[in-house]
Amino acid sequence: MKVYTNLFEKIISIPNIFTSWEEFKSDKRKRADVQEFEFNLEPNLFALFRDLKGKRYVHSPYSGFYIYDPKVRHVHKASVRDRILHHAIFRILNPLYDKTFIANSFSCRIGKGTHKGVLAVERMIRSESQNFTRPCFALKCDVRKFFDSIDHRTLLNILGRKITDQDTMWLLNRVVESYSASQTNLFDRQGLPIGNLTSQLFANVYMNEFDQFVKHKLKVINYARYTDDFVIVSTDRAYLENILNPIKDFLDKKLQLSLHPNKVSIRACHQGVDFLGYVALPYHRLVRARTKRRIFRKLKERVAMFRSGTISEDALSQSLRSYLGVLSHANAHQLSEGLKNQYWFWLHD
Repeated sequence: MKVYTNLFEKIISIPNIFTSWEEFKSDKRKRADVQEFEFNLEPNLFALFRDLKGKRYVHSPYSGFYIYDPKVRHVHKASVRDRILHHAIFRILNPLYDKTFIANSFSCRIGKGTHKGVLAVERMIRSESQNFTRPCFALKCDVRKFFDSIDHRTLLNILGRKITDQDTMWLLNRVVESYSASQTNLFDRQGLPIGNLTSQLFANVYMNEFDQFVKHKLKVINYARYTDDFVIVSTDRAYLENILNPIKDFLDKKLQLSLHPNKVSIRACHQGVDFLGYVALPYHRLVRARTKRRIFRKLKERVAMFRSGTISEDALSQSLRSYLGVLSHANAHQLSEGLKNQYWFWLHD
């Protein structure tokens, strides 16, 4: 395994900090906290550099809020200064780790994503079932409270195997320890904040341990994962039942994680495999019923915001195009037409 010894200077370099600012601000220029930071941009960025260089950097507290997409999630928002640093860390570390991830890890990676993940599962099903000519089954699992359960010491130990640069590990420790969902004592801290760019990278690094176990120890051929949601496909239902225990054992002992008891299922593939908002069926793909309800609810909310003057017509149109884009990846022509008709009705009611 290749190790890295000189990453700190790259992360905190002035060019990297300024580039990280440009990437961070690209879609946030109108936000008040971003405008306030930009008002004294160079002094703020150089102050960040000096605090990092002198190892005086301290991560600021988070502000929390809830989103409903589709379930309730507690998002923790870092300060602008800290989010720029998150980008700076991500820009240097992500390329080093991404090339070590398996091909069928689809979360928060360039060239991957939800649609590629669903397509990969469909291909696995077609291959295993020999184009639906023989029975095929899918084991689908979800890690319980994934982001809140990531163990800090375990994560930092995993990062430390590749990064022997102690200054970089000091910085990563500052970021990881800046948030804790729960702890039983001073040393047992858990959780990554949903919303941090670094959390996406750390989550993939953490679950890559599981990916490697599945592929190289269990020698599973047909496996795909998106964050904490994964699928294994096989023609042997008993095989899928038997690998559940080693999966649970590894997650528990190595990563301090557990499967959600209500989100473990083995289904015949011809009944449909529900993955990442879509249901993969023989020869076609549907949108999950819950996803359909969420799309209609969200668009109705956006129309109400437009009518009250909260958002612009361009923003509303973009929302419609976005939801139609989701539907375009499934056999959902009638549903798309229904959404457009409902949109017109809400707009002119």
